[in-house]
Amino acid sequence: MATAAGPPVQGPDPATVRRVTLAGCVGVFVELYDNGVYGFLASTLAMVFFPEQSARTALLLTFLTFGIPFFVRPLGAMVCGYLGDRAGRQRVLVLVILLISAATAAIGLLPGYAAIGIAAPALLMLLRFAQGFSVGGEAAGAITLLAEYAPEGRRGRLTSYAQIASFTALLAGTLTAALLNATLSEDALRSWGWRIPFLLAVPMGAIGFYIRNRIKDTPRFERLRAAHGLSRNPLREAFSDPVHRRAVLLAVVIPLLNGSGYYVLFVYMPTYLTAELHFGTVRGLVVTACSLVAVSAAIPYAGRLSDRFGRRAVVGGSALAMAVLGYPCYLLLVQGAMAPAVLGAVLLAVIFAGHTGVIHILLVELFPTRVRYFAYGFGYNISAALFGGSAPFLMTWLIGLTGDTRVPAYYVVATALGTFLAVLTIRETAHTPLRDR
Repeated sequence: MATAAGPPVQGPDPATVRRVTLAGCVGVFVELYDNGVYGFLASTLAMVFFPEQSARTALLLTFLTFGIPFFVRPLGAMVCGYLGDRAGRQRVLVLVILLISAATAAIGLLPGYAAIGIAAPALLMLLRFAQGFSVGGEAAGAITLLAEYAPEGRRGRLTSYAQIASFTALLAGTLTAALLNATLSEDALRSWGWRIPFLLAVPMGAIGFYIRNRIKDTPRFERLRAAHGLSRNPLREAFSDPVHRRAVLLAVVIPLLNGSGYYVLFVYMPTYLTAELHFGTVRGLVVTACSLVAVSAAIPYAGRLSDRFGRRAVVGGSALAMAVLGYPCYLLLVQGAMAPAVLGAVLLAVIFAGHTGVIHILLVELFPTRVRYFAYGFGYNISAALFGGSAPFLMTWLIGLTGDTRVPAYYVVATALGTFLAVLTIRETAHTPLRDR
């Protein structure tokens, strides 16, 4: 059974906290940069890897290739979380950044369908599986690292920086892909230009490896190891204890809005604006970029508010606001005019910041140090697989089936209601120390 919080842990000095924050954020940036590239270049990748299909079918297959590897993320979370709770957070985080960098760069080296036929999309899928496995171990590990280093009273603020990194990575990937789209001809982009954003993972990964390799493991983990208090089998312990089992289930249900919000509001948004609402590449980019800047700016305020008023208030309030305002904001998007679209996208982004900036620390605080990396990572990545990675494919398929461009609004509102109801079932943890056992 989980017990109350352990005795206070001597906090690291501010310089160490800054280094650890950078180490956590740089890995998240490298891990999620690919989503922006993939989302913006989806139409180009469809022509490279599925040229014999119709435009919509090729796009569906491209998003299927994007979404299926999300079902490997729980496996990555299990393996990396098990090792992270047994051997240490820092060691695992060094390994996952090497894996994601290598897999992303390898995508940039893949021959297209015209060169090797069906082997091209098959190899793309294989590399996407490697990415999914790595990301499964990244998010939970990075947030766990930051939370266990964070001074009391600042956990929400400090861990929110990792979410800023995730959205700036999405923006960087989108802008990189957009720059190539604007400067290269369609033939050049299709033949070689699409490779450049993926190959940029090599220098980014090298920087991330260097930074992560120079930090130590968290004070909480080291104290538990010194006291011979590490879990012998985090998997068995997480599922044999009814308190932990309930927390894992909550880690699946509470992030419902996170999956739909991140992958519908941001990753799928460039394709939605251009393919479904006919905005054009440049106008679609402006709307997407404005929303990404807005969410990045709002996230640290959400983290600070959660430190002061609690996680339940901020995450629940964000979910309720999205349930009420999500549909009207999408009506602004589907009008097709620039100003209403920017307004709708920015409002959605600011509302979503209250969820995405706080959801991870809320989940971290559900678990003790002994099983935190494994249990939190497994539950969260199950949710991401079911409700996040499949969303772009699901949205494209449902819009094609129904002809209703408001489908994403329905999905976001439904998941927001699910998150709101789930948050009502937990107790507040913002103002109590992290538990070790």
